[in-house]
Amino acid sequence: MDDLLIARTLFGTTMGVHIIYATLGIGIPLMILIAELMYQKTKDRDYAIMANRWTKGFAVLLGVAIPTGTIAGVQLSLLWPGFMEVVGKVIALPFQIEIYAFFLEALFMSIYVYAADRLSPAMRILSVFLVFVGAAASGILITNVHAFEGTPAGFRIENGEFVDVDPWAAFFNPSFFVTGGHVAVSAFMTGAFVIASIAAFKMWKERKINRTYRYHQKALMLGLVIGGIFSLATALNGHESAQLLHEYQPEKLAAAEGLFETQRYAPLAIGGFTDRETQEVKWAIEIPWALSFLAGDRFDTEVKGLNDYPEELWPPLFVHTLFNAMVGIGTMLIFLSMIGFAIRHIFKKEQFPRWLMVLFISAGPLSILAIEFGWIFACTGRQPWVIYRVLKTEEVVTTATNLGTLFIFFIIIYIILMVATVLVLRYYFRRHPIEKELDIEKN
Repeated sequence: MDDLLIARTLFGTTMGVHIIYATLGIGIPLMILIAELMYQKTKDRDYAIMANRWTKGFAVLLGVAIPTGTIAGVQLSLLWPGFMEVVGKVIALPFQIEIYAFFLEALFMSIYVYAADRLSPAMRILSVFLVFVGAAASGILITNVHAFEGTPAGFRIENGEFVDVDPWAAFFNPSFFVTGGHVAVSAFMTGAFVIASIAAFKMWKERKINRTYRYHQKALMLGLVIGGIFSLATALNGHESAQLLHEYQPEKLAAAEGLFETQRYAPLAIGGFTDRETQEVKWAIEIPWALSFLAGDRFDTEVKGLNDYPEELWPPLFVHTLFNAMVGIGTMLIFLSMIGFAIRHIFKKEQFPRWLMVLFISAGPLSILAIEFGWIFACTGRQPWVIYRVLKTEEVVTTATNLGTLFIFFIIIYIILMVATVLVLRYYFRRHPIEKELDIEKN
């Protein structure tokens, strides 16, 4: 394995771990805020308990997100010095502003955790709202660097040097709003479905309808409703993302759909895998004209094929599978939310079928898996460029060797951190069972 591949694998693994904590760090504050608002509106103490318990879990996740994020920042400098030189010259603003977003989140998180009982209802909500704003802003700002990599702006290259640099033009690059929006709404979706999964698992264990069951049922429905809303928003935003790819990164869109020949009325390939030799997507279900409509809102939109570009500039063709997995999970989650809402609020059923409960339990892990697929697709689909059509990945990698040892070292660290997260959460919530808190409120 060459050093470039090891460097990409190491940084990709780091981000693959960090993105779990970062995504939940954005999504769970929204759920806490909604629970607080529900409590103030209904005066149902169950929602106050939810907000309190979710905050404790969020604090643990945030405690791990900080070191994994720090490791990612250090690795950017150590593994990709050529890229960080460009960042310093052109796109440093998101990193600089993100510091303030993190301070906002950390400050009001501390206020909410340690002084919630002494705050007025309005100040409680304001504190959680600012935690939510800080967390979402951090995610959007950091992601903006990735957006810049795909749609670079705010500079010219003259004799190999970056000139006429406009940091704000780089900041508000063409995909800033769509990419930032996608990260935000998909994180809100994931946070909601993780909450729903935990509640469904507790209901599965409880089985009989009692005080504890009804508490978890409220949490489940809250997670399904919010998750359903934002999974639909993610799908709509995904349509805009496809149009951006069509305009700015046509090779990536072609690879995502396994399209080799430029054509109008291009079909959308669902499933299957891309065969480089035969230049087709085998065993796929094709929807006629759908890709053209997705790309340009017209069935006769011309979509560029991979054969219009040198093969060495093609993204890896397995991104088609990643793209399909991401879209497939998102679609399933939309329908899962609709079914759950209909059974509970339209048909007024107190209990869900066991098979549906299994799907509810799987929703959280699947949504995290979709985030991972999306992250890998976004970054791998841009290859071989680190900054699209400006700078190749191989041109910015470190010249250091023996990266394999470093890779093994960090793998061990990530395993320890992830196992510790699970153990700490289990320890805390076993020491503080929900039954005890419900009894306190009841008495």
